[in-house]
Amino acid sequence: MDYNFREIEKKWQQRWVENGTYRVTEDKQKEKFYVLNMFPYPSGAGLHVGHPLGYIASDIYARYKRQKGFNVLNPMGYDAYGLPAEQYAIQTGQHPAITTEQNINRYREQLDKIGFSFDWSREVRTCEPGYYHWTQWAFQKMFKSFYSLTPLTPNLTPYPPLQGARGNSGEGESAKARPIAELVAYFEKHGTEGLEAFGVAQSEELQFTADEWNSWTEQKQQEVLMNYRLAYLGETMVNWCAELGTVLANDEVVDGVSVRGGYPVVQKKMRQWCLRVSAYAQRLLDGLETIDWTDSLKETQRNWIGRSEGTEMQFKVADSDVEFTIFTTRADTIFGVTFMVLAPESELVEQLTTPEQRQAVDEYLAYVKKRTERERQMDHRVTGVFSGSYAINPLTGKQIPIWIAEYVLAGYGTGAIMAVPAHDSRDYAFAKHFNLPIVPLIEGADISEESFDAKEGIMTNSSNGEFSLNGLTVKEAIAATKKYVTEKGLGRVKVNYRLRDAIFSRQRYWGEPFPVYYKEGMPYMLPEECLPLELPEVETYQPTATGEPPLGNAQKWAWDTEKQQVVDKSLIDNQKVFPLELCTMPGFAGSSAYYLRYMDPHNTEALLSDDAASYWQNVDLYVGGSEHATGHLIYSRFWNKFLFDLGVSKVEEPFKKLVNQGMIQGRSNFVYRDNKASEEAGHPVFVSLNIMKQREAEEGAFTPIHVDVNIVSADVLDLEAFKAWRPEYNDAEFVLENGKYVCGWAIEKMSKSMFNVVNPDMIVERYGADTLRLYEMFLGPVEQSKPWDTNGIDGCHRFLKKFWNLCSSVCCDHIATNETASKEELKALHKLIKKVSQDIEVFSYNTSISAFMICVNELSQLKCKNRDVMRTLAVLIAPFAPHIAEELWEMLGGKGSVCDAQWPAWNEEYLVENTVRLGVAFNGKTRFDMEFAADADNQTIQAAVLADERAQKYIDGKQVMKVIIVPKRMVNLVIK
Repeated sequence: MDYNFREIEKKWQQRWVENGTYRVTEDKQKEKFYVLNMFPYPSGAGLHVGHPLGYIASDIYARYKRQKGFNVLNPMGYDAYGLPAEQYAIQTGQHPAITTEQNINRYREQLDKIGFSFDWSREVRTCEPGYYHWTQWAFQKMFKSFYSLTPLTPNLTPYPPLQGARGNSGEGESAKARPIAELVAYFEKHGTEGLEAFGVAQSEELQFTADEWNSWTEQKQQEVLMNYRLAYLGETMVNWCAELGTVLANDEVVDGVSVRGGYPVVQKKMRQWCLRVSAYAQRLLDGLETIDWTDSLKETQRNWIGRSEGTEMQFKVADSDVEFTIFTTRADTIFGVTFMVLAPESELVEQLTTPEQRQAVDEYLAYVKKRTERERQMDHRVTGVFSGSYAINPLTGKQIPIWIAEYVLAGYGTGAIMAVPAHDSRDYAFAKHFNLPIVPLIEGADISEESFDAKEGIMTNSSNGEFSLNGLTVKEAIAATKKYVTEKGLGRVKVNYRLRDAIFSRQRYWGEPFPVYYKEGMPYMLPEECLPLELPEVETYQPTATGEPPLGNAQKWAWDTEKQQVVDKSLIDNQKVFPLELCTMPGFAGSSAYYLRYMDPHNTEALLSDDAASYWQNVDLYVGGSEHATGHLIYSRFWNKFLFDLGVSKVEEPFKKLVNQGMIQGRSNFVYRDNKASEEAGHPVFVSLNIMKQREAEEGAFTPIHVDVNIVSADVLDLEAFKAWRPEYNDAEFVLENGKYVCGWAIEKMSKSMFNVVNPDMIVERYGADTLRLYEMFLGPVEQSKPWDTNGIDGCHRFLKKFWNLCSSVCCDHIATNETASKEELKALHKLIKKVSQDIEVFSYNTSISAFMICVNELSQLKCKNRDVMRTLAVLIAPFAPHIAEELWEMLGGKGSVCDAQWPAWNEEYLVENTVRLGVAFNGKTRFDMEFAADADNQTIQAAVLADERAQKYIDGKQVMKVIIVPKRMVNLVIK
């Protein structure tokens, strides 16, 4: 019976749909297991073979856990908002929704062909109103919330800043988001008096009395509340791309231009919606101790959050009333400060630039505007400009110059630093470049060529007469300086974080609308019962003529507070009808809580029900790319913690275990144009690889040209397909070797421009989905990047044919038996059960597949015809190759779907080795093997070897000097 994979796969994919095989509901009789892939953005190019890698890995695990008896949730959906669809709309006029729908249909068609166990009844699309209703709802909740470490109780009990159940250095259980109404009530009674005792998250420290608060207008009060809300409007520096008409994230900008389109990008200060992610910084850190992620990924997040304990200090500006604050982790180095540096974005730049330096400063600021923060952090070029002003060192009284430099960022600390060039590499490079003083503070420090690491040593040059650090260790000096600065009122001890608040506005059309209208310039939320606020139709997807975002083109885009509905903006009177927000939410908005929506996707009354949240809890296994370490994974953890504070999410961390799949790289192919021969012939002449190598040293001038890998098989070019591929190659001439054109190859990123993109549809059509699934896992460990090589896929296909022939022969063979399998058969089977069971748990799928191949070979050699053995094989291979497993399970008399067949357990009794085979060597060279009882002692083994007639041939006429027995490996006879 032939292995007709096309019929088998079509049959079972249809059967799974008809039977709802993968539909799942809450079942309190079963333990849940939630498997999730980072859902894809549906691009127009569709899937290539690299995309399904993580999906296949998670699908194997999901199927395995189901066979182990778990109630498995394995959903899929689409991160459907994105700039590519909007850019296509701008170019063609086609609505992004149409483009997105077409792309989703293409993705779904491709995904279905690969045989995933997704519960498509739970599919979500971030662009559907029924989905973004709850994104808007969560945003409104954040707007109506503030964050504090303790409740705002009247007794003003100070919070314990470094104690807590959430972590050894973390925040207490009382740290959470709270209704903004509680803060308003506090202001009405106390103003800001005593507010610092509760650890309230805020943009800046404000001071006002209760009388002042109560006397202010509603507009003024709303402005002040922006300083505390978790979702707020704030002035931020952004990467602005005028051509695209939107703000771009750092990873969307390279060398001052946009990744998409290559348009100029500048730094620009804009009033933007922001999320106060920084309020959760400590909880984000503490939560890392409770989850099963790789150490490297955790460390990446720790570095991104960037917790540091230090001191805030006040510096006065010479000949001025201006003072400014700096944050330093090394207050003990204050005596080595020889200059100050401001971030170019700092408001102090305008205040402190003198008329003499105005032109130089303006020119420098224009340069910095074209540089993203990421570029400034990674590129260590030394640039800067003197402001013309001087600060006064609070401990020495000396005047020190204030510079402006791009290596200081506005978002960390206060946007101003004290520079200690003797002990900081970037300060040192700056001081050397601009010829500024360098004062060493550690005895014996050599600063002739580079800065000196001052983490240890004895202090020197650190005294002002009243206060001295000289002779102290670095650790003692840090503590002494903190104490002195605090006692003298020069500053305070503070914990700082590098983590920034998230910019939450995008000046584009294709995104979630903000459920916000504006009254006297201040934002107000639409009533919750009026959600979702749906995207309006617009005539053009470009910004308006006056520079407003594309939603400014919508005619029906105003909010009638009386009728509680969207109306024509011509009706705006700012009495009852008000303008709506023109920006939309960013890409990460819809992906920050989608894992919760999968738990209850059709609920129209809530994000999810309490029952669904309590049952599914959080994601047990999350699979996706490591590129999301500092974006999506930070934002979704923040979002979940906020919803946990609200009681919506039942677990503080959304993703219990995270696996980052590696990248499948492309294997590019090349043809080689003989430039000289082509010029002489008047048409392209291509020389086969090995002939090119022979000629290259003599003639040179061969140009490698990428060729579509889909017209190459085993590195042999399909000549006619190549001619048809490009019109200019119609009359191409080929210099062949052995009648074939052999292409060169290289491992590169899989990319359309390199013509090395392999469409999974082609693999499925030629070899079948089960072969594709096996091969992607057989390439290597899931977490590692590895090259795709279509040449190697035949091996997996041949294995499946052999597997099919072994198992299906039992169905057709009259000598098939249900008698107990032999010891050898049981040993081969249980060895496989143990290996695959253990490998799946640690995602070592490649070694599992090797074990299958070994077992099938062993059972074939044993001529196994036992139905029970074959049924067990079908169960074992089901997670990897579900189509062939289903067919064989049915043929072998299995009941229901193999998906629900119980996963077998191995029996160690069958794995006991009764015999052991040892190689027999003479003077280190192995000549033959011998079999011995597993418990045979060395004396018995030696006697048997010496008695063997094969040994006599090598010993004859020689003396056995020594017999060396290596347990379970070999016997070596030293003869002379």
